[in-house]
Amino acid sequence: MTKLVDAFTREIDIVTKNKWEERPIGVDLFAGAGGMTLGFEQAGFDVLASVELDPIHCATHEFNFPFWSILCHSATEITAEEIRNNSSIKNRDIDVVFGGPPCQGFSLIGKRTLDDPRNSLMFDFIRLVLELKPKFFVLENVPGLAIGEHRKFLIEIISKFRNNCYEIEEKYQVLNAAHYGVPQQRTRLFIIGCREGLSLPKYPQPLTQASTYNTNSGQGKSESTDIDQLPFSPTVDDAIRDLPELENYPELWKKDWAIVEYGEASNYVKQLRGICPLEDDYSYGREYNLQMLTSSLRTAHTAQTTARFKETLPGKIEKISRFFKLHPEGICNTLRAGTSGNRGAFTSPRPIHPFTPRCITVREAARLHSYPDWFRFHVTKWHGFRQIGNSVPPLLAKAIAAEIIRTLGVTPLKPNLRQKLGEEKLLQLKMSQAAKYYGVDPQVIEKS
Repeated sequence: MTKLVDAFTREIDIVTKNKWEERPIGVDLFAGAGGMTLGFEQAGFDVLASVELDPIHCATHEFNFPFWSILCHSATEITAEEIRNNSSIKNRDIDVVFGGPPCQGFSLIGKRTLDDPRNSLMFDFIRLVLELKPKFFVLENVPGLAIGEHRKFLIEIISKFRNNCYEIEEKYQVLNAAHYGVPQQRTRLFIIGCREGLSLPKYPQPLTQASTYNTNSGQGKSESTDIDQLPFSPTVDDAIRDLPELENYPELWKKDWAIVEYGEASNYVKQLRGICPLEDDYSYGREYNLQMLTSSLRTAHTAQTTARFKETLPGKIEKISRFFKLHPEGICNTLRAGTSGNRGAFTSPRPIHPFTPRCITVREAARLHSYPDWFRFHVTKWHGFRQIGNSVPPLLAKAIAAEIIRTLGVTPLKPNLRQKLGEEKLLQLKMSQAAKYYGVDPQVIEKS
């Protein structure tokens, strides 16, 4: 209760100091660490409430968004009334609800089944949207949901909304993050809806073209002629070249941060480091040390592994580990989350650094996912990579959110305030500690 009161107080301060500024409000369901929350904030929304089951993710979310409410609850059990009452939303009209229910049952990787119990969470998303009655909603999921027999389930979802006074864009789209300024090949399905009587937002037009790299000719090439007049998305080199060599900072064997000297930053990184922020970034500024490198705990590799990584050519897959070695002039392959503890704590393959024979760090993955440098993750590599791999790249979420802002007819406003981040202890909690902090069952994930 104390945490919620503190969050309300901070939120009231924001409203008081910016009382002339009316920012539209949103709710994030299945929020994770907060990729979509951040993207919608950057577009001009105040995401006053986020719902997440995993207490580790909740703690990371609270660290990065301490001025809003994170509700550590199962979407199956929480109600719209609880979301409203346990945040500052109360009786306000909600502009948008967004989220991505766990989607393993429709993943293109491995077995796909309509009967996967995790797919029932989709109906909890629908229920909460209908209870919260937002003007708009955005449903994010894997492209596999629109393929083959699984499309029947998608049609059922759309019918459920249409039978309850919501209109859906019939030509739903699969969007590639690389078309929105993200240096990563990552496709996601987005379903956009609105209350009957309102206008449907358009899907965002591509801003960049995804590039691959032809290692035989040494020339970059576009993946599509339809958008070949657009600039290329940032490359791997653009995203990480300014980061220091980890070998120069032995303290990163024991902790995930250090005060470092950065190299020359690309235009993309200048945005992420806050050196030259985008004009259309309407997020709250954060107070943080520009010389601090975070989320960079080192990984110990054997001499044999290091040798194999070194021998692997950029843009190729290492034969034993099956890890992909990033090409500096290309973009990253899709960063995946692995599985949580109740499903074997499997860690997905992490890309190999393009120049140093090691796997990339959590911070390097965050750069490749379009997270700004002030955004921090759990101190462990396993949780950190899981939080990134499970999230929608903020710049992709921002592009969608900007279209909703446009449809609302709202002029987005940049807040005057710079917000403090949360307590660092939130990033260090073990599962049992995080569960105790939020007053939930430590086995909550195993029961999901």
